[in-house]
Amino acid sequence: MQDHKGNVINSKHVVIRSYDEDKDCARVEDLVRRCEVGPAGRGFLYTDTLGDPICRIRNSPVYEMLVAEMDNELVGVIQGSIKVVTIQISPRDMAKVGYVLGLRVAPTYRRKRIGSSLVCSLEDWFVSNGVEYAYMATEKDNEASVQLFVDRLGYTQFRSPSILVNPVNQFRRLRISSSIEIKKLTPEDAVPMYKRCLGSAEFFPHDIDTILNNKLSLGTWVAYYKTDPWKSNSNNNNYNNNSNSSSSINNSTGFSDNGRYGPSNWAMLSVWNSGELFKLRLGNAPLSCMIYTKSSKLMDRFLPCFKVPSIPDFFSPFGFYFIYGLHSEGTRSGKLVRNLCRFVHNMATKSSSKDCKAIVTEVGSGDRIRVHIPHWKLLSCPEDLWCIKAMRGKERGNLHQLTTTPPTAPLFVDPREV
Repeated sequence: MQDHKGNVINSKHVVIRSYDEDKDCARVEDLVRRCEVGPAGRGFLYTDTLGDPICRIRNSPVYEMLVAEMDNELVGVIQGSIKVVTIQISPRDMAKVGYVLGLRVAPTYRRKRIGSSLVCSLEDWFVSNGVEYAYMATEKDNEASVQLFVDRLGYTQFRSPSILVNPVNQFRRLRISSSIEIKKLTPEDAVPMYKRCLGSAEFFPHDIDTILNNKLSLGTWVAYYKTDPWKSNSNNNNYNNNSNSSSSINNSTGFSDNGRYGPSNWAMLSVWNSGELFKLRLGNAPLSCMIYTKSSKLMDRFLPCFKVPSIPDFFSPFGFYFIYGLHSEGTRSGKLVRNLCRFVHNMATKSSSKDCKAIVTEVGSGDRIRVHIPHWKLLSCPEDLWCIKAMRGKERGNLHQLTTTPPTAPLFVDPREV
C-alpha cells in the first residue's frame, strides 16, 4: 500500500502494499485456505476463487486489494471497492461509499494489530478517492469481526438484512402457475424501471446500467397475471401478450411521468451468475446435517412418491445464482414473487455446468417481500450485519441520522459485492 505520496506503508515491521497478481496470487490463496476455520457447532461456507483472488471485486467500478507482509511472509489481506449509491440522508440522496471485504489474517499472526492496520490502510485509500462512508458486512455472531470494526475502529451497526438460501434440485422442475405470465426485459428496458421503482432504495447503485449489462447478469424478468396484462400508454406501443420477444415490454409500456400504466400486481427480479466467479463449499457442518443430506437424496431417488425435499451435496464446491433487484407491487404480488423464484430455480436446473446448487438473495429485515421468498432456514442467515463509518468529519452528523432513523425504503444489495 502506498500513502498519498506513493510510499509503501511500513509499520512495526509489517509492510502493507497493493496486491501484485504475479507475485501474490498463490500466496493469497494459501493464506485464505489457512484461515478456513468456521464457527463451532454449525456449518461454514468456504470460498474457492478459482485462481482469481480478486474475483469478488473485479466487476466493481473501482477496487483495490492490499496485502500485509512480515519478514517476507504474506500474513494478511483485505479488499475494497468504491461506487456511488443512494442513501437515506436529507437533503442529499447519494454518496460515494467504500465497501470493505475479504479481511484475512494468518492464524499465527493474529492479535498483532495486522487486521487493524489493513483496515486503516484501506480507509486511507478510500479517503484519497473521495469516499464519504465506508461499510462492511459480517455475521451478527462473528464476535471477532464486530469487536474489530465496531469496538476498535469506530464503525456503527447499520442494518441487519437476511441472507436467504434455497437449494436447487437438478432433477426436479418446479411448477409455474398457468395464470401468470413471465417476460424477460432487455437491459435497456430494465434500467429505467429500476431507477423509477428502486431509485430511492438504500444503497441503490447509480451505475445500475453497468450491472445489468454485465455478462454475469443473466437477465431481468417481470411477472404479472394474465388477466391483468401490461398496458401501453401509447397507441404506437401496444403490448402483445402472446409475444415471445424479450423487448415486448419497453419503457413506454411500463411507467410514465404522469402515472403507472402497468398491471395492478406485478413483480420483477434480476439474476447474477456468481458461480462463474467463485465456488462455495460447506465445511464444519453438524453430523445431523450430513446424515440428512445423504438420506434425503436416497429417499428422493428411490421413493420419489414421498416427495422428501433433498439437500444438494454442498460439501463439494458448487456455484449459485444470486437474485437481486427484487421488487413487487400490488396486494396479490406475493404469488408472483414465489413464481419468479421458481422460474429462477428452473433456470438453474438447465444450467450447462450443472453445478448451480443454490439460489441466494439478501433482503432488508423489514422488507415485506421477504416472506414470499422460498428459502430453507437450515441454510439461511436470518441476521447479517452491516456496519458503517464516516470517512470525513462533515459526514459524522449525517451518519447519526443514517444509523438511528428506521429505513423508509428497501435495501438494495449489489451482486458485485456478494
